[in-house]
Amino acid sequence: MHTVRSPRGTTDRDPVDTGVRFAFGENWSRFLASIDDARIAEAEEALRRMLGAQNLVNRRFLDVGSGSGLPGLAARRLGAVVHSFDYDVDSVACTAELRRRYFPGDSSWTVEQGSVLDTSYMRSLGQFDVVYAWGVLHHTGDMWRALDNARIPLGPRGLLLISIYNDQGGRSVAWRQVKKIYNKLPRRMRTLYAVGLIVLLEATAALGRILTLQPQRYIRGWTCYGRGMSRWHDLVDWVGGYPFEVAKPEQILDFYRDRGLTLCRLKTCGGGLGCNEYVFEVPPRRSRKLAGPGRRAASQPTDGRGHQEQAREPGCGSDDAGSASR
Repeated sequence: MHTVRSPRGTTDRDPVDTGVRFAFGENWSRFLASIDDARIAEAEEALRRMLGAQNLVNRRFLDVGSGSGLPGLAARRLGAVVHSFDYDVDSVACTAELRRRYFPGDSSWTVEQGSVLDTSYMRSLGQFDVVYAWGVLHHTGDMWRALDNARIPLGPRGLLLISIYNDQGGRSVAWRQVKKIYNKLPRRMRTLYAVGLIVLLEATAALGRILTLQPQRYIRGWTCYGRGMSRWHDLVDWVGGYPFEVAKPEQILDFYRDRGLTLCRLKTCGGGLGCNEYVFEVPPRRSRKLAGPGRRAASQPTDGRGHQEQAREPGCGSDDAGSASR
């Protein structure tokens, strides 16, 4: 049994203040009105790319921290048997509403309240081919325990998909205070606070693109946001999203390597603001050593924005590996 410790260098190791928590479900409930076929198709395509699979027929998909419910909907439309859960009751309601709209009475998609921090609950869920915890675990208030518990339901050759805020040192500490202030403000003041910060962030981003003669890339950031999500609602989530913890890529890699998982895919945010994205796999019974981040990173191409994309290892997410691709 592993003892869960926060690696050195993390910027948020103190207990979360009682009652200081962003209303994630309220934010996503406002997003529901904008979900349409185009957004759902984008969410499906994002899952295909991450998994290297065209469908998820007969695969079990666990949606950890379901939020709006869109990832679970995308997985169900790709043929998976889906179990969605969230700690936030409003997020549970959002997910249940999408299930009602698109898969009413479907026994292959279950939705309930639950916590990834509840080890007994995680063990009770059984085994899954895909465990999806995207932008969730760093908001639990105990990220390293959440990361540890997220691997519990992984079945043989199971895939774990996570995204975790990048550790920027002092900037991450400053952002933690920004988020904490938002959640301590009176409700009527939070919108003004968020709008002011978002305008400042977006003006800086737009100016940067204009100065580098790439204004079209800023526009695409709003019109082609990706994963079917909404840039506006993600920005509100960014300003208010508390609890808030961060990690360096090498911390996540070492954490899961020590627990026997193999890295399939890594996409970093280039050391800047945002999330690093990971796909891990339960390896076959024969041992396969995970290449260290230092040996891989220097040779990997970027996506043109300084985001480093690490290639999928042979067998990860492929049909012949027997993972989540059929």
